Amino acid sequence: MKHIIKLSLILCLPILAFTQQQIDCSLFYDGNNRTYTIYIPESYNDNEEVPLMFNFHGGAGLAEYYISEVDMRPIADVSNFILVYPQAIEDPTNGDATWMHKEPTTHDDTYFIEAIIDTLLVQYNINSDRIYACGYSNGGEFSYELACKLSDKIAAISAVARTMYTGTYNNCTPSHPLGIMTILGTADEISNYNGITFEGVEYYLSAAAVNEYWINHNNCESDPIVTTIADTDLSDGSYVERFSWADANGCRYVEELKVNGGDHDWPGVSGNMDINASQEIWDFVSKFDLNGMINCETSLVNENHQNSSKKKIAKVVDYLGRSVKTNKNQVLFYIYEDGTVEKKIIID
Repeated sequence: MKHIIKLSLILCLPILAFTQQQIDCSLFYDGNNRTYTIYIPESYNDNEEVPLMFNFHGGAGLAEYYISEVDMRPIADVSNFILVYPQAIEDPTNGDATWMHKEPTTHDDTYFIEAIIDTLLVQYNINSDRIYACGYSNGGEFSYELACKLSDKIAAISAVARTMYTGTYNNCTPSHPLGIMTILGTADEISNYNGITFEGVEYYLSAAAVNEYWINHNNCESDPIVTTIADTDLSDGSYVERFSWADANGCRYVEELKVNGGDHDWPGVSGNMDINASQEIWDFVSKFDLNGMINCETSLVNENHQNSSKKKIAKVVDYLGRSVKTNKNQVLFYIYEDGTVEKKIIID
């Protein structure tokens, strides 16, 4: 059941840097004084809707340090989106600042994030269809929680160095297809790539099981498109493979960047240096809104056109099956030697 909490105080103190703004905010929520930092890029203006991106620190982390360690502000400047780094509060069982408090618990930060979203939608010109989340370790775990429980507001997420918690998986009820990216190291001893089971109880799913869940939810084909990313830094002891799963229309909804030999890291900051995880995340999530992959059909047509240009045409026919020589100003069917058929119209 959705919690309804009255917001009694919102306080934001801007830190000016040229024309950008970094603003430290506090929000009294559910009996706690909660904090979060907003970054407004130089290119922002009130006349244009912009996306909103959350980035969640790991367990026992502090947002004030995390924003410098996993710094997406330069990307926000270039791509013009508002960036938010919230702060978790302490789990009473161990004193660590975590997003997913140990069970049994009544604490649920999903609604704290919903409160931030509702607040920012009033304060800024945000595209409510393009709200994204990502996070590191425990923050990545929480990103899955938002995808499952706040899908009416979240369009896409990415989790770095963490798979799905089984409690999240067992109660996951997203209302629409979401873009899901995972970035995982196969040698991660904290967030095991193959999941975590202790004394017969599964606590975290394997990477394969996480992918399978979201592949099924997004109605994707089971066979992925696999590419190996250039191993540009031979000293980091790892290399990256990209796995992408698309639906029947070719819309790629699920992606894994598998860091072979990678540890509990944020690639590009530590560990693997062949990729910049922050840029990879933005490039992926920004392709989605609440309706799915943006301009997927257009992208698919372009991809098909590029692929078909490499195939050999057997013949071109019109609606009546007659072979034609001209290809201007009419609907034609291009029949290729591999048996595929493509409908085209070329306007002169």
